[in-house]
Amino acid sequence: MSRTRYGVTRRTVLGTVGGALVGLGAAGSAASADEDRVRVNVGFASAAGRDAALSRADEVVYEFAFDAMTVLAAPGAVDALATAPGIRYAEEDGTVRAIAQTLPYGVDRVDAEVAHANGETGAGADVAIIDTGIDADHPDLRANLGEGRAFLLGVESDLWDDDNGHGTHCAGIADAVDNDEGVVGVGTEATLHAVKVMTGAGIGTTSDVARGIEYTADQGWDVGSLSLGGGESSLLRDACEYAYGKGVLLVAAAGNDGPCTDCVGYPAAYPECVAVSATDENDDLASYSSTGPEVELAAPGSNVYSTYVGGGYAELSGTSMACPHVAGAGGQLMANGYANAEARDRLAATAEDVGLTENEQGNGLLDVAAALGLDSSDDL
Repeated sequence: MSRTRYGVTRRTVLGTVGGALVGLGAAGSAASADEDRVRVNVGFASAAGRDAALSRADEVVYEFAFDAMTVLAAPGAVDALATAPGIRYAEEDGTVRAIAQTLPYGVDRVDAEVAHANGETGAGADVAIIDTGIDADHPDLRANLGEGRAFLLGVESDLWDDDNGHGTHCAGIADAVDNDEGVVGVGTEATLHAVKVMTGAGIGTTSDVARGIEYTADQGWDVGSLSLGGGESSLLRDACEYAYGKGVLLVAAAGNDGPCTDCVGYPAAYPECVAVSATDENDDLASYSSTGPEVELAAPGSNVYSTYVGGGYAELSGTSMACPHVAGAGGQLMANGYANAEARDRLAATAEDVGLTENEQGNGLLDVAAALGLDSSDDL
């Protein structure tokens, strides 16, 4: 579907040299040129900037609802566009990876079971797991599954089933069904949506993640859980601003670069995201957890037992596991009528101080029961 922002429809154009259109006369030359092309994310501030991006594009991969597009172009296009009038940024498309290690715990520690006992299940909330997909047939997730969409290497499809395990593990932490088998999630009746932006190898592109975030916002879903990370990207920041502005509570894993200081990754470091660090069973900072001033909350991340592909279960560790604890809690609050910013403030105000530094725990350890106004005295 074409967009008509700034009065120009989206189109695919040939590269230009000296203002003249240049065609390739031989199949071999065309193949060689195709191999040399790179994916470039371009943010523009005017019609002139959009036209500049199109003039450098061999192919438009995708145009976002906000003022940005991803194009295929010659390597030199990044530098040329960066200084063009009306261009906010031009960057080569980056890579993101699922943030997890091999090693699991949490629902009891954040008092989600107190919430369950008081009838707080997250029913009515929509939580998007922006990850490697979700196992569509898992007995602990099936009843809560809603819609799904995949964005892989610029291709949008319905093939969102998990072929890695990471997304399924995160989905179970956030919202596994309370069905007397397997595990139970922080929420138990919120609707889970699989937004697949990473392959079976746990790798995706920045632009695919941005599309997943945009899609989540456009569906009107409440929470976006981002257990992934990569380098800084203006496109990713645009997508987070767009989603947060449309009411999505974005929760992101701080990263697994620890021990380190001031090392929170992206998108967690963006102010639109709740950056989550990881703790272990003793409420100590997990050795692998990234830290920094952007950390807003801590949550259990080590030795977390949750759902996995093939209908099974697995123990994993990482800030990836901490993130969906907070996403599930956000879903609980938004099911109770909180807006995204209100839910964020409430989670911060009711977090438990476990004695870590502010850069390690932010406002403290997630306390689901306290956030819901319930007695959370059984913390340990």
